[in-house]
Amino acid sequence: MKDIDWKNYGLETQAIRAGQKRTHEDEHSMPIFATSSYVFKNAEEAALRFTGQKPGNIYSRFTNPTVNAFQERLAYMEGGERCLAFASGMAAILAVGMGLLKSGDHVVCSRGVFGNTILLFQNYFGKFGVETDFVDLIDTADWEAAIKPNTRFLFLETPSNPLIEIADIELLATIAHKHGCLLIVDNCFCTPVLQKPFTLGADIVVHSATKYIDGQGRCIGGAVIAGNELIEKFIYPYLRTGGATMSPFNAWVFLSGLETLAVRMKAHCDSAFELAKWLAQCPSVSKIHYPGLPTHPQHELAKRQQSHFGGIVSFEVQGGKEQAWKLIDATEMISITANLGDVKTTITHPATTTHGRLAPEVRELAGIKDGLVRISVGLENLEDIKRDLARGL
Repeated sequence: MKDIDWKNYGLETQAIRAGQKRTHEDEHSMPIFATSSYVFKNAEEAALRFTGQKPGNIYSRFTNPTVNAFQERLAYMEGGERCLAFASGMAAILAVGMGLLKSGDHVVCSRGVFGNTILLFQNYFGKFGVETDFVDLIDTADWEAAIKPNTRFLFLETPSNPLIEIADIELLATIAHKHGCLLIVDNCFCTPVLQKPFTLGADIVVHSATKYIDGQGRCIGGAVIAGNELIEKFIYPYLRTGGATMSPFNAWVFLSGLETLAVRMKAHCDSAFELAKWLAQCPSVSKIHYPGLPTHPQHELAKRQQSHFGGIVSFEVQGGKEQAWKLIDATEMISITANLGDVKTTITHPATTTHGRLAPEVRELAGIKDGLVRISVGLENLEDIKRDLARGL
């Protein structure tokens, strides 16, 4: 197979071609390397590989050809230097913290992140002496005021979960770097198809591959993309030792998911935009959270920072939790599940699912109200999705 520099190709081509190294069997599709270990030609080669003096596979906890292909492909698509794959999106965030943080360090994190991310920083890193301050995602003055001399990094999701607020990545990168901090962006909702955080100044990008990258709700996985130095010095040693490893089978599934990611994201976005406009006309809907609508506070920023507005629509219904649950229970086709990014439309009540373990006052600060409903718009017929929601609206 020819040695090609995939940086010179478009994202859609990278998503299909990059990362694959054909074996002597000349296979067209990427194979699954279902092996835990590898054989060395002699004792010297084994010693050289284990010490890093000679490249090559050592043990599938941290080197596997199928996983390597996924890592290389996603790194090209994000425009980053190097990618490491993990067993889940949360494992990827944990790896960043374990690699970069020590007792006495400080983190600034957006309130508008996945509930488990808040719990990870607050409850787990916290008990080892890492302090985290949570700030308003879109208030840049709030971010800067929270930075301390021992702040190691700023962490955010944009768009946020579940209110779909948009942070100004470029501005936050400027603030972070002015204070000697790293900027870490969770790019799960947009994927590299819609948003490229590295071009806006981010230092590290994390993913839950479970979502849009898979696209069909089959596997759990995560990824960290960063510069070679950050990966080699801080993240890779943790993966090698800690073992939060992506399986070869899951990597193979995610490689297939990447091949169709660009077409799927366009379809998700197109349907979500139309659904948001339709929901805005429903009398029982009191508020829509979708950046594609001109009424969204960060509509212009989303136009500038993203190539499309995303496949997630959140909205608030009158009547609080009782009415939100009635709406969800009235659906016939839509899947009631907290996962997102599938070809199947999903619906959930964030206050009692994804953010249900947070204290009520924390949810209130994050703006997650009892009447909030989140929809991940799938690829079914749009009229069928509307009709299913109309049963409860």
